[in-house]
Amino acid sequence: MSAVEVLTPASRDHGTSHPAGAEMPVGGTAPASEPSAAAPSEPRDDIIEEILAQADSREKFIPVTRAALMERLTRPQAWRGNEAKDARRFFRYLDYWRQASYSAHLLEMGQTYEPFNPDSDLLVTRKYTDAEKATLQQRLMEQTQLLLEQANYTRIDPADVKLILTSDSHYGLDLHVDMSAFDELMIYYRGATSRRLHRRDARRLYLFKVEYDAPIFQRLFVLFKLKPFDQRVEEVMQAQKCERKAAERIVHKLRGSLGAEINSDSVYLKLFKNIPRSDIEMCFPNTTVRFRLFDKLRLGVTAGGGLGMGVVGTATKLMVAANPIALAGAVATLGGLAFRQGMKFIHKRNEYMVTMAQNLYFHALADNRGVMTVLADRAAEEDIKEEMLLYTVLAKDTVHVNELADVDAAIEQQLLNTFGLNLNFDLHDALNRLVNDGVVQIGQDGWIRTMPPADAARHIDSLWDNYLDELPDPARGEGIEFEDEPLD
Repeated sequence: MSAVEVLTPASRDHGTSHPAGAEMPVGGTAPASEPSAAAPSEPRDDIIEEILAQADSREKFIPVTRAALMERLTRPQAWRGNEAKDARRFFRYLDYWRQASYSAHLLEMGQTYEPFNPDSDLLVTRKYTDAEKATLQQRLMEQTQLLLEQANYTRIDPADVKLILTSDSHYGLDLHVDMSAFDELMIYYRGATSRRLHRRDARRLYLFKVEYDAPIFQRLFVLFKLKPFDQRVEEVMQAQKCERKAAERIVHKLRGSLGAEINSDSVYLKLFKNIPRSDIEMCFPNTTVRFRLFDKLRLGVTAGGGLGMGVVGTATKLMVAANPIALAGAVATLGGLAFRQGMKFIHKRNEYMVTMAQNLYFHALADNRGVMTVLADRAAEEDIKEEMLLYTVLAKDTVHVNELADVDAAIEQQLLNTFGLNLNFDLHDALNRLVNDGVVQIGQDGWIRTMPPADAARHIDSLWDNYLDELPDPARGEGIEFEDEPLD
């Protein structure tokens, strides 16, 4: 059977919810009540892990709206009888249910982040020991990583300098980042693609524009926390074999461009859109702009030639001049020429900084707590899309865990045929969520049984009814409340 037939079958047996003679999406049949005698009976957890733990370099991100996907998956001809209407209702219920689960995660994550939030306008009512702050920081890293993975972001290893530190800048800038300055650094992207852009070409004397493909990240996430000042000083002392005062001057100079609002006590989260892959360095706070080779040569030639001629002319005047006023004028002329050449360097550097700031302004998407909100919303959307795709297959036929790899391939083929998307469908994650919610059950015999759409909708409704009743009391967290001490 083709992948199109998996999601939009041409004909179905209308007798039962899982008929014995219905088409199987992955080849083979099995009754809903009694599995065949030849069915394997290995433990289901081991089978799933063995089948689905295969690495795939393709992205998991599904760049289709949940509404568009729901529209295609709930067409009347794709379901038995009136099940299409029931399936649409179930998907809507499941969507709201998934949003609620991420709202709870976002609330917990916000509480963890509060001691590190640089934008907080709340009173400080709790104090923490160093050990408690370290625990909170580690928890925040884990919660953030989980949220990014659920939103189908892909991690970039900061140690991979081939991806992070590039010399071919899209905006014509030579950027440098000191990666050793960070105590925590996380970089994730989603949507590695390219855009067709225009720019002036040196081979055409900059008179005409040429088209070219610019590789971009549709979404780029950066989390960073600076190392404490004393720790960074110690590292500089060891690396450069210098005294503490000299190391302190070096660290002060390196952090001089950060601004007073950036400190080592806060954790910063940044989300960018459509960032050229060659300009990731723009997204860091300690980025420095270096002169390109062309500008170095141009400024060096003009500055050297101008100063050289000025020195020769001034020396000639000094040798023949007897008037002190003439001598002073000659020296002032040379000083003015040197000042002018120095201002050219400063002007070019400021031009670089303005270019970087202007382009970064249009790439910025969210900061800090706003990043968490965007990620939670996107994670919920990715989850529901994966669950709708998987449920559409499992609800129509009984599938064995040995056939899950074929189900995965069939869904990926359907996405390729329908939307032209070549991606890695995250079946394992979607199946776990459906199982945890009770919509799908995996028997000890390995057969997967799924609630019909109407029953599944009622089941999610019952989960909603019991959600607040089963809400646990909040556990005591790190830190202690101020009592007699004044608040900051």
